[in-house]
Amino acid sequence: MITPLVDSAERGPLELEFPLTSTDAPEVAPETLIAPTFAELGAHPLIAEALAQQGIERAFPIQEMCMSMALEGRDIIGQAKTGTGKTLGFGIPLLQRIVAPSDDAYANLPKEAQGRPQALVVCPTRELALQVSTDLEGAGKLKGIRVLSIYGGRAYEPQIDALKSGVDVIVGTPGRIIDLAQRRDLDLSYVRVLVLDEADEMLDMGFLPDVERIVALLPAARQTMLFSATMPGQIVNLARRYMTQPTHIRAADPNDESATVDAIEQHVWRAHPMDKIELVARILQAEGRQLVMIFTRTKRKAQKIMDDLTERGFAVGAVHGDLGQGAREQALRAFRNGKVDVLVATDVAARGIDVDNVTHVINYECPDDEKTYLHRVGRTGRAGNSGVAVTLVDWEDIARWQMIDRALKLPFKDPIETYSSSDHVFTGLNIPRGVTGRLPKAQQTRTGIDSESVEDIELKSAKRKPVSSDRPARSDKPKSDRPKTEKPKAANSDQPADEAIEKSKRNRQRRRTKGGQSTES
Repeated sequence: MITPLVDSAERGPLELEFPLTSTDAPEVAPETLIAPTFAELGAHPLIAEALAQQGIERAFPIQEMCMSMALEGRDIIGQAKTGTGKTLGFGIPLLQRIVAPSDDAYANLPKEAQGRPQALVVCPTRELALQVSTDLEGAGKLKGIRVLSIYGGRAYEPQIDALKSGVDVIVGTPGRIIDLAQRRDLDLSYVRVLVLDEADEMLDMGFLPDVERIVALLPAARQTMLFSATMPGQIVNLARRYMTQPTHIRAADPNDESATVDAIEQHVWRAHPMDKIELVARILQAEGRQLVMIFTRTKRKAQKIMDDLTERGFAVGAVHGDLGQGAREQALRAFRNGKVDVLVATDVAARGIDVDNVTHVINYECPDDEKTYLHRVGRTGRAGNSGVAVTLVDWEDIARWQMIDRALKLPFKDPIETYSSSDHVFTGLNIPRGVTGRLPKAQQTRTGIDSESVEDIELKSAKRKPVSSDRPARSDKPKSDRPKTEKPKAANSDQPADEAIEKSKRNRQRRRTKGGQSTES
């Protein structure tokens, strides 16, 4: 059931209404529950048409609950499970409040406000910022809304040029937003809508001071929307400080205690580290599987898994912190385009990657906590699709897994001891009998990561410092054309000074002494 939870005091403690029970509403047959279209919810016709061109017509619960209140300009705290459409939940109202250059009202804006950002979306990771900007750009393309993503790892110059030409919506990470604002290339004084996406992850990563600095640059009269899959106490404190009478919208069935979507089939196995790569290679040959994401805790392990699976014949890409931004985006593009069908990533990619046809997620190692587990497995089973999540737990990680299991109320307290030859691996994941840990040549049809070009987006070298005015100007003449300067000569001598000094050193004799007395006869 979807219940709006409303704050009753301005900037005060959240007093939430008790959710309605099933006896408060009439029984409705499931087949009669048809989600409304975005046009029926009041979306702008051009935005609804742009979404329809992408095959997106009907709203998910979190989107349906947010639309009316967000369009009124109210502050919102949106909470829903990972993969249930939070991006469009804030994206459509945000785009609808933008005055685009094609609108008649654009001429009524103050001249200094034209071309300045009217909305700001802050994301914790580069991958999430890129994904959100892509979604917003697709939804606002028919309305002519200009969306720019700004994040580290790219050169400043293209982003600055785009800001100078005019931008309506900024999507970025905290560090780059602050950098451009301090350089006075980014003017946030006309922002009317602020969105903090994945706010719980932003706080976990230590971005709270940066968020405070960004908020200080914004106008006080604005709409603030905060979206997250989980709602820890820090989020409530953040809402008290920066939001005015926020409405807490939690799209969930009160009888559904699971933190993951029901469409995800979960398997948790206790596996031996030396058998894991063989086990994963057989999982990758399950019938009906399409794109797969494999998560690990360390950068070195991610690279090793990529190398091992590539050697076994699979088309694999990797996303981790040791790779430059160009290589990371190359892997993501190859994954989206189907040139590789396996993406190995650290938790930097656990949020923000929204790729169609991800049927399997494999946790190569036990996640650190329940939130990491939720966002990892949330890469599959998105937008109503089904998916499979497999978690491999080492013997020494059993205690950590049991804490995750207890926190999420999962039925996997004692993972089954599993090897690559175990029967339940083949039956549970629909893997043909007889497959080995190497992909047959006939099935190696993907072009691979190398077929995707690498965009030159790395940071440029620092500009040269201007030559000091007290320095002599550099001559453009070749050395052969420059006048030769003679070395100074010693007084009363035809030899240069340095030659005279060398000669005096050779002629100088050392006097030997012993006990202060000369030993020379």
